[in-house]
Amino acid sequence: MTLNKKKIGIFGGTFNPVHYGHLLIAENACDQFELDHVIFLPTGHTPHKAFMGEKMSIHRCHMVEAAIADNPKFSISYREIESTGVNYTYVTLARFHNDYPDCELYFILGADSLFDFDSWRHPEEICKYANILAAVRGNLNADEVDRQIVYLKEKYHSGFYRLNTPNFSVSSRELRERIMRGTTIRYMLPPQAEQYIRDHALYREDFA
Repeated sequence: MTLNKKKIGIFGGTFNPVHYGHLLIAENACDQFELDHVIFLPTGHTPHKAFMGEKMSIHRCHMVEAAIADNPKFSISYREIESTGVNYTYVTLARFHNDYPDCELYFILGADSLFDFDSWRHPEEICKYANILAAVRGNLNADEVDRQIVYLKEKYHSGFYRLNTPNFSVSSRELRERIMRGTTIRYMLPPQAEQYIRDHALYREDFA
Protein backbone atom coordinates (compact mmCIF):
# COMPACT_ATOMS: atom_id res chain seq x y z
CA MET A 1 0.00 0.00 0.00
CA THR A 2 1.40 3.41 -0.98
CA LEU A 3 1.16 6.55 1.12
CA ASN A 4 -1.74 7.66 -1.06
CA LYS A 5 -4.93 5.89 -0.04
CA LYS A 6 -6.60 3.79 -2.67
CA LYS A 7 -10.03 5.06 -3.65
CA ILE A 8 -12.83 2.52 -3.87
CA GLY A 9 -16.33 3.23 -5.15
CA ILE A 10 -19.31 1.31 -3.78
CA PHE A 11 -22.15 1.37 -6.33
CA GLY A 12 -25.41 0.10 -4.90
CA GLY A 13 -28.46 -0.60 -7.01
CA THR A 14 -31.02 -3.19 -8.01
CA PHE A 15 -29.43 -3.62 -11.47
CA ASN A 16 -32.63 -5.26 -12.66
CA PRO A 17 -31.25 -5.49 -15.28
CA VAL A 18 -27.87 -3.76 -15.42
CA HIS A 19 -27.55 -1.46 -18.46
CA TYR A 20 -25.16 0.98 -20.10
CA GLY A 21 -26.34 3.82 -17.87
CA HIS A 22 -24.99 1.99 -14.82
CA LEU A 23 -21.67 1.30 -16.53
CA LEU A 24 -21.37 4.94 -17.62
CA ILE A 25 -21.86 6.07 -14.04
CA ALA A 26 -19.17 3.71 -12.74
CA GLU A 27 -16.72 4.57 -15.52
CA ASN A 28 -17.19 8.31 -15.06
CA ALA A 29 -16.78 7.97 -11.29
CA CYS A 30 -13.39 6.38 -11.94
CA ASP A 31 -12.44 9.15 -14.33
CA GLN A 32 -13.80 12.19 -12.47
CA PHE A 33 -12.70 11.16 -8.96
CA GLU A 34 -9.71 9.00 -9.89
CA LEU A 35 -11.14 5.90 -8.27
CA ASP A 36 -8.94 2.84 -8.34
CA HIS A 37 -11.86 0.41 -8.28
CA VAL A 38 -15.66 0.26 -8.26
CA ILE A 39 -17.56 -2.51 -6.49
CA PHE A 40 -21.08 -3.11 -7.81
CA LEU A 41 -23.38 -3.93 -4.90
CA PRO A 42 -26.71 -5.47 -5.96
CA THR A 43 -29.30 -4.73 -3.28
CA GLY A 44 -30.88 -7.44 -1.17
CA HIS A 45 -33.59 -6.76 1.40
CA THR A 46 -33.94 -2.98 1.59
CA PRO A 47 -36.25 -0.88 3.80
CA HIS A 48 -37.72 0.98 0.80
CA LYS A 49 -38.34 -1.70 -1.83
CA ALA A 50 -39.95 -5.12 -1.90
CA PHE A 51 -37.50 -8.01 -2.05
CA MET A 52 -37.53 -9.63 -5.48
CA GLY A 53 -36.70 -13.09 -4.24
CA GLU A 54 -33.48 -15.07 -4.02
CA LYS A 55 -33.71 -16.54 -7.52
CA MET A 56 -34.08 -13.13 -9.16
CA SER A 57 -31.31 -11.73 -6.98
CA ILE A 58 -28.90 -14.36 -8.27
CA HIS A 59 -29.93 -13.55 -11.84
CA ARG A 60 -29.27 -9.85 -11.21
CA CYS A 61 -25.81 -10.64 -9.88
CA HIS A 62 -24.96 -12.91 -12.80
CA MET A 63 -26.00 -10.19 -15.27
CA VAL A 64 -23.71 -7.70 -13.51
CA GLU A 65 -20.86 -10.22 -13.56
CA ALA A 66 -21.31 -10.72 -17.29
CA ALA A 67 -21.54 -6.98 -17.97
CA ILE A 68 -18.37 -5.99 -16.09
CA ALA A 69 -16.18 -9.01 -16.88
CA ASP A 70 -14.00 -7.11 -19.34
CA ASN A 71 -13.19 -4.20 -16.99
CA PRO A 72 -10.48 -4.96 -14.40
CA LYS A 73 -11.51 -1.87 -12.40
CA PHE A 74 -14.97 -3.31 -11.74
CA SER A 75 -16.01 -6.13 -9.43
CA ILE A 76 -19.17 -7.31 -7.67
CA SER A 77 -20.07 -7.92 -4.04
CA TYR A 78 -22.75 -10.41 -2.96
CA ARG A 79 -22.72 -8.93 0.54
CA GLU A 80 -26.32 -7.71 0.59
CA ILE A 81 -27.73 -10.54 -1.50
CA GLU A 82 -26.34 -13.09 0.95
CA SER A 83 -27.73 -11.26 3.97
CA THR A 84 -31.01 -12.63 5.35
CA GLY A 85 -32.12 -9.45 7.12
CA VAL A 86 -32.93 -5.92 6.01
CA ASN A 87 -29.86 -4.14 4.65
CA TYR A 88 -29.16 -0.61 5.81
CA THR A 89 -26.57 1.43 3.97
CA TYR A 90 -24.77 2.58 7.12
CA VAL A 91 -24.24 -1.05 8.20
CA THR A 92 -23.06 -2.12 4.75
CA LEU A 93 -20.57 0.76 4.55
CA ALA A 94 -19.28 0.04 8.05
CA ARG A 95 -18.48 -3.49 6.91
CA PHE A 96 -16.74 -2.27 3.77
CA HIS A 97 -14.76 0.14 5.95
CA ASN A 98 -13.63 -2.81 8.07
CA ASP A 99 -12.70 -4.73 4.92
CA TYR A 100 -10.71 -1.81 3.48
CA PRO A 101 -9.46 0.19 6.48
CA ASP A 102 -6.63 1.81 4.51
CA CYS A 103 -8.82 2.90 1.60
CA GLU A 104 -11.03 5.91 0.99
CA LEU A 105 -14.61 4.88 0.20
CA TYR A 106 -16.99 6.64 -2.19
CA PHE A 107 -20.65 5.65 -2.14
CA ILE A 108 -22.27 6.15 -5.56
CA LEU A 109 -25.98 6.88 -5.75
CA GLY A 110 -28.49 8.62 -7.99
CA ALA A 111 -28.73 12.35 -7.30
CA ASP A 112 -32.49 11.98 -6.68
CA SER A 113 -31.60 10.10 -3.49
CA LEU A 114 -30.00 13.24 -2.06
CA PHE A 115 -33.43 14.76 -1.51
CA ASP A 116 -34.52 12.06 0.93
CA PHE A 117 -31.06 11.33 2.35
CA ASP A 118 -32.09 12.83 5.72
CA SER A 119 -34.73 10.09 6.06
CA TRP A 120 -32.23 7.23 5.64
CA ARG A 121 -31.28 5.20 8.70
CA HIS A 122 -28.37 6.96 10.46
CA PRO A 123 -27.22 9.22 7.60
CA GLU A 124 -24.48 10.60 9.82
CA GLU A 125 -22.97 7.12 9.98
CA ILE A 126 -23.06 6.83 6.20
CA CYS A 127 -21.09 10.08 5.99
CA LYS A 128 -18.63 8.78 8.57
CA TYR A 129 -17.61 5.87 6.37
CA ALA A 130 -17.79 7.25 2.83
CA ASN A 131 -17.88 10.27 0.58
CA ILE A 132 -21.09 10.54 -1.45
CA LEU A 133 -21.04 10.75 -5.24
CA ALA A 134 -24.39 11.81 -6.67
CA ALA A 135 -24.92 10.89 -10.32
CA VAL A 136 -27.16 13.39 -12.09
CA ARG A 137 -29.50 11.54 -14.44
CA GLY A 138 -32.66 12.17 -16.40
CA ASN A 139 -34.58 15.40 -15.84
CA LEU A 140 -33.00 16.39 -12.53
CA ASN A 141 -32.06 20.06 -12.31
CA ALA A 142 -28.30 20.32 -11.74
CA ASP A 143 -28.66 23.61 -9.85
CA GLU A 144 -31.13 22.02 -7.42
CA VAL A 145 -28.77 19.11 -6.95
CA ASP A 146 -25.89 21.48 -6.22
CA ARG A 147 -27.97 23.35 -3.62
CA GLN A 148 -28.87 20.06 -1.93
CA ILE A 149 -25.20 19.06 -1.93
CA VAL A 150 -24.28 22.33 -0.19
CA TYR A 151 -27.04 21.75 2.39
CA LEU A 152 -25.91 18.18 3.12
CA LYS A 153 -22.24 19.16 3.28
CA GLU A 154 -23.00 21.79 5.86
CA LYS A 155 -25.32 19.55 7.87
CA TYR A 156 -23.12 16.44 8.00
CA HIS A 157 -19.68 18.05 7.57
CA SER A 158 -18.84 15.43 5.00
CA GLY A 159 -17.97 15.02 1.34
CA PHE A 160 -20.90 15.24 -1.08
CA TYR A 161 -20.06 15.66 -4.75
CA ARG A 162 -21.90 15.82 -8.06
CA LEU A 163 -20.93 13.05 -10.46
CA ASN A 164 -21.25 14.21 -14.04
CA THR A 165 -22.28 11.51 -16.49
CA PRO A 166 -23.46 11.46 -20.12
CA ASN A 167 -27.24 11.40 -20.32
CA PHE A 168 -28.58 7.89 -20.82
CA SER A 169 -32.34 7.97 -20.54
CA VAL A 170 -33.06 4.22 -20.62
CA SER A 171 -34.06 2.76 -17.24
CA SER A 172 -34.19 -0.81 -15.98
CA ARG A 173 -37.97 -0.53 -15.72
CA GLU A 174 -38.19 0.47 -19.38
CA LEU A 175 -36.00 -2.49 -20.35
CA ARG A 176 -38.25 -4.90 -18.46
CA GLU A 177 -41.33 -3.41 -20.12
CA ARG A 178 -39.75 -3.65 -23.57
CA ILE A 179 -38.88 -7.30 -22.99
CA MET A 180 -42.45 -8.06 -21.91
CA ARG A 181 -43.74 -6.37 -25.08
CA GLY A 182 -41.23 -8.19 -27.26
CA THR A 183 -39.54 -4.91 -28.27
CA THR A 184 -35.81 -4.78 -29.01
CA ILE A 185 -33.38 -3.91 -26.23
CA ARG A 186 -30.29 -4.10 -28.42
CA TYR A 187 -27.66 -1.38 -27.78
CA MET A 188 -29.29 -0.49 -24.45
CA LEU A 189 -27.29 -2.92 -22.31
CA PRO A 190 -24.15 -5.02 -22.74
CA PRO A 191 -24.69 -7.95 -25.13
CA GLN A 192 -23.54 -10.39 -22.44
CA ALA A 193 -26.39 -9.26 -20.17
CA GLU A 194 -28.86 -9.34 -23.05
CA GLN A 195 -27.83 -12.91 -23.88
CA TYR A 196 -28.21 -13.91 -20.23
CA ILE A 197 -31.76 -12.54 -20.24
CA ARG A 198 -32.56 -14.57 -23.34
CA ASP A 199 -30.94 -17.75 -22.03
CA HIS A 200 -32.98 -17.60 -18.82
CA ALA A 201 -36.19 -16.15 -20.31
CA LEU A 202 -36.20 -13.32 -17.78
CA TYR A 203 -38.81 -10.58 -17.51
CA ARG A 204 -41.52 -12.45 -19.37
CA GLU A 205 -43.71 -11.35 -16.48
CA ASP A 206 -43.53 -8.16 -14.39
CA PHE A 207 -40.67 -8.13 -11.89
CA ALA A 208 -41.08 -4.36 -11.23
